Amino acid sequence: MTRSTFVRGAVLLGGLLLLAFALPAGAGEDRNDTTVAEGLASQHMKRFPEPWLMRKSDGAYSWSYTHGLVLLGMEQLFNQTGNAAYAKYIQAYADHFIGADGSIDTFAITEFNIDSILAGRILFFLYERTGDTRYRKAMDSLRLQLKWHPRTHSGGFWHKRKYPWQIWLDGLYMAQPFYTQYERSFGDDPAAFDDIVSQFVVIEQKTRDAKTGLLYHGWDESALQSWADHETGRSPGFWSRAMGWYAMAIVDTTEQLPAGHEGRELLRGILKRLVDALIPFQHESGLWYQVPDQGARKGNWLEASGSAMFVYAIAKGVRLGLLDGDYAVVSRNGYAGLLAQIISTDADGTVHVNDICRSAGLGGTPYRDGSYEYYVSTDRVSDDAHGIGAFLLAAGEMARLD
Repeated sequence: MTRSTFVRGAVLLGGLLLLAFALPAGAGEDRNDTTVAEGLASQHMKRFPEPWLMRKSDGAYSWSYTHGLVLLGMEQLFNQTGNAAYAKYIQAYADHFIGADGSIDTFAITEFNIDSILAGRILFFLYERTGDTRYRKAMDSLRLQLKWHPRTHSGGFWHKRKYPWQIWLDGLYMAQPFYTQYERSFGDDPAAFDDIVSQFVVIEQKTRDAKTGLLYHGWDESALQSWADHETGRSPGFWSRAMGWYAMAIVDTTEQLPAGHEGRELLRGILKRLVDALIPFQHESGLWYQVPDQGARKGNWLEASGSAMFVYAIAKGVRLGLLDGDYAVVSRNGYAGLLAQIISTDADGTVHVNDICRSAGLGGTPYRDGSYEYYVSTDRVSDDAHGIGAFLLAAGEMARLD
């Protein structure tokens, strides 16, 4: 079946799905994009008044991508509402870590951890607001990591120094939007934009499944990892959040590319191919499964963070003109599913994000083999930063789309 057939089908179902899911029983007429997101953000700030401890239950105290994801959602809320509480919360996180000389506490450049880059995106916002040179120096140090970050022979950043020759889809979101915005704001090397786009092109070529069009979670150029296919280097399965990270990376990077750069069309094509591949696997609720192509198998579940990331990327893709307008119904159906099945509200008004995959990866200890059994055995939790941040971003884009 062709893409146009799927999209036309989605359009026909869209009205019914929105009526069924957009305002769940007991939700109230004010349960809209901004209202739910603001309620969620407000209670998150109350739960974690010290933003650097937003995952203190598992001992995480570090400059972290999960913190960065939530704070990017709050930055979007600030831009839409003007509520200064969000800006103060973002700045409190940055000021906790960044010293007078611009150094970032807990950040170790020689670990070459691609995850360390993501939280640096909030520094553009803070530097523009305050002019504080500490933020610029901190961004410079993150850019320095990318200058020396290990790469595959094909030119892609390793996921981490301890994961040699490996590119995970997650890593494109961790690095490329920051890399692009830094070069647009401060850089003087036009070739950097070509480098950024080429990394998207290469990893799509290496991970795209010819049958479904979906992208495998990771690729080992050496094909030495036991999870890697010894001919293709691909990991064995699909994971929704990995593709969600990648889809968000495409739209956020394209937004920062110079208007006339030819990479914009390349990224547009990649996004369209990925979204076309995802549409057949969108559940009737509007959501996507943890392992998207195997919804009927035991243990699989409709997962919050990956679904929210798809909603965000598709809605933003439509807004930026990367996707035709008829794709908007796919994001609307997905957002309706988030409100109906993922978001819940206690009697006291506390909002929860449920059914989140807490964490997944490849290799490491304990060993993560990338199989179906592995992905569905991961912790399924509520109110984790992955789900909160992704939902805030999705809600913000849906408010702009509508």
